[in-house]
Amino acid sequence: MTGPRVALLGMILESNRFAKPAAREDFDSLTWLEGEALLAEARGKTPVLATEFAAFVAAMDATGPWQAVPCLLAASHPAGPVERAVFEEVMARNTALLRAAGPLDAVYICNHGAMVAEHEDDPDGAFIAQVRAVVGPQTRIVVTLDLHGNISPRMVSESDLIVGYRTNPHVDMRERGEEAAFSLRRILAGLARPEAVMVKPPIAPASVALLTAERPYGTLIDLGQRLQAEARGGILNVSVFGNFIFADVPDNSLSIIVTAREDRALAEEVAARIGRAAWEMRDGFRRDLTSIDQAIHLARGASPVIFSDAGDNPGGGGSGRTTDLLAALHGGDCDGVLYGSFADPALAAEAHERGVGAEFTARFNRARGEAPWEKWDAPFEAQAQVVALHDGEVVGERGMTAGRRLHLGPCAAIRMGGVTAVIISDRTQTADPVFFTMLGLDPGAAKAVAVKSRGHFRAGFDRWFAPDQVYEIDTGGLTSPVLSRWPLSRVPRPSYPLDRDTLWQC
Repeated sequence: MTGPRVALLGMILESNRFAKPAAREDFDSLTWLEGEALLAEARGKTPVLATEFAAFVAAMDATGPWQAVPCLLAASHPAGPVERAVFEEVMARNTALLRAAGPLDAVYICNHGAMVAEHEDDPDGAFIAQVRAVVGPQTRIVVTLDLHGNISPRMVSESDLIVGYRTNPHVDMRERGEEAAFSLRRILAGLARPEAVMVKPPIAPASVALLTAERPYGTLIDLGQRLQAEARGGILNVSVFGNFIFADVPDNSLSIIVTAREDRALAEEVAARIGRAAWEMRDGFRRDLTSIDQAIHLARGASPVIFSDAGDNPGGGGSGRTTDLLAALHGGDCDGVLYGSFADPALAAEAHERGVGAEFTARFNRARGEAPWEKWDAPFEAQAQVVALHDGEVVGERGMTAGRRLHLGPCAAIRMGGVTAVIISDRTQTADPVFFTMLGLDPGAAKAVAVKSRGHFRAGFDRWFAPDQVYEIDTGGLTSPVLSRWPLSRVPRPSYPLDRDTLWQC
């Protein structure tokens, strides 16, 4: 087969500085694929790996001859800093595979962009730099990243093109993988000599303020796309990264990356315009939350509502095990409530052992330890009945996980008075209605739905809940968006909204 030789690899982790470190088992539970097994999975009908990775491969397959050189793709659910040994293992294995591959025309790197390591604040930058050191300056490197990335100068300088998501909730991963492939084809054909510029206004908001259907973040992304269109082919890509505040690194901030086809001055002009617009709208990067007491009142009301358990989002490193909102709903005379999903393997196993219809005392967090990241996981118990059981092998239905295989482990639905809770074994945010429907539960028939998800559930549940029926609840946990509660020590200061009197000029 002729065509360019393109290596495929990556390491995907969104790190919450305050969460449990990511070990090898965390990657084994989601994605650890190498060589032909990686390529076969990417070309499968319902791949388990990152959607943008599979989309990149499909787009390259559809646009002409090429020679895929699959290396290692490792991915974990969001967690704490990756253990040093795991990071070095991934680096060493990919380095060895790249060297064994011989001359390459390009490398595609599929990372998240907000990884932290036990020994390194910028492991994404170190990862890309190591790839560059192995393949040399002439080999093209294209990278896809989540829009919550904390972008370092090293990440930009060591790559040729960075493509970030444009949607939050994330529903455009397929398009971004395809864009990366199409752009790489142009670059390899000599139609572009990329010049990338980054501007970083000192704005580092919590993720609840980074919805792309709303001002100001959505306005900035729309502005970037309008300016790219006005450049009439002069701009390859505009990516506006919102940051992931819980990583707590020196590169936390809004990051605007503009990659020109060849005119660096044009990229500088576009990036500066977006940066100035961001600063003018900075007050919009603050968001109010709904109290638990208000949530109980809403749950008793006549209009259906959906709640985000904002302090405990597994999609941001949360444990998936906090119980304060559950306890309040259970004790608040609420009826017709669906709650998902608690990551409690011991409780799920007990429900499976007892069987559907069994009544028992459901004890949450019986295996709680003394680690600092477990302090919010308060025990809770209530009389319950097992409503349904499932093995947790499902395919996503809507939103960010639509068409993607999920391995949730043994799952159960248990009814406790007016609240029916979903218990899962593999910690995953409830961004997709499949968490309920797999157990025969109908979100559209509930008076209130509560999910352990920060924002991605909006795309999964928009069939039943309009934006004015969505409430982010001020709960405790590892992802509480009330930034004054966190000992952030590495985020650059001053930085808005942490420091309201921050000054900046582009």
